[in-house]
Amino acid sequence: MNFPDAKSASSFDFKNITYTKDGARATVTMNRPKVLNCLDFPTLCELHQAFEDVSWDDSIRVMVLTGAGDRAFCTGADLKEQEQSCLNNPKGYWKWMGKFIEVHEKLRNIGKVTVARLNGIVVGGGNEMNMSCDLAIAADDIFIKQVGAARGSVAAAGATQWLPIMVGDRRAREILFLCEEIPAEKALEWGLVNQAVPRDQLDGAVDTLCEKLINKLPECTRYTKQQLNFWREFSWHQTIGHARDWLSIHNLAPEVHEGTKAFVEKREIDYGKMIEQ
Repeated sequence: MNFPDAKSASSFDFKNITYTKDGARATVTMNRPKVLNCLDFPTLCELHQAFEDVSWDDSIRVMVLTGAGDRAFCTGADLKEQEQSCLNNPKGYWKWMGKFIEVHEKLRNIGKVTVARLNGIVVGGGNEMNMSCDLAIAADDIFIKQVGAARGSVAAAGATQWLPIMVGDRRAREILFLCEEIPAEKALEWGLVNQAVPRDQLDGAVDTLCEKLINKLPECTRYTKQQLNFWREFSWHQTIGHARDWLSIHNLAPEVHEGTKAFVEKREIDYGKMIEQ
């Protein structure tokens, strides 16, 4: 049997991400800066392809995940796509969520150490992408924020599962209930990132960390990662299937309609209206 071989990064015809390899390091960049690197279905498909190729490439020992530009790492789901394709369409959302789940599964089980380079704001599902990585370095002028409870969703594709493990129960509840910005320094204090550095030092810090990771034994590192993933995987697999179906059905709910349309229409959510219903 011929096992699949990795390809050259340039052989992929990606539209929404960029993918490069440099020695033992691969870099995947979510490349939709005009919409703050939010995730639509085609972007998820491309991320899955790139992550799969990284997992197959025996020469790669570390992968960096980042966003294009300096405004955003990733801001989660593309809400314009959600309005067009998922509102009143549970079957459509179920398919979108399935691909989002596959991307997380591939990222966490990629067999290499992964580093999130947080070059801009990290919001919603973008923070779940950050948490699926092993390590994170942030520019010290960014913030992290979950928005589900304020926007008409539930952060059940990683945040509800992993935040209690990473920052503790009380802080996780604060993040998920209040939906407030967490500055980089507080994210460092709480354990959401490993380093927070001045923006002009971000690339140097990422390079230094990658070089340290490359100079480790890859098989031992891979199995160490597998063992470390236990509690994340346990909480994920106990909840994600139910969350996928519930969130799909929830796309029929008034709260989702109000939250999504308020975003698209660039207005405040009428929380009072939701209380009356």
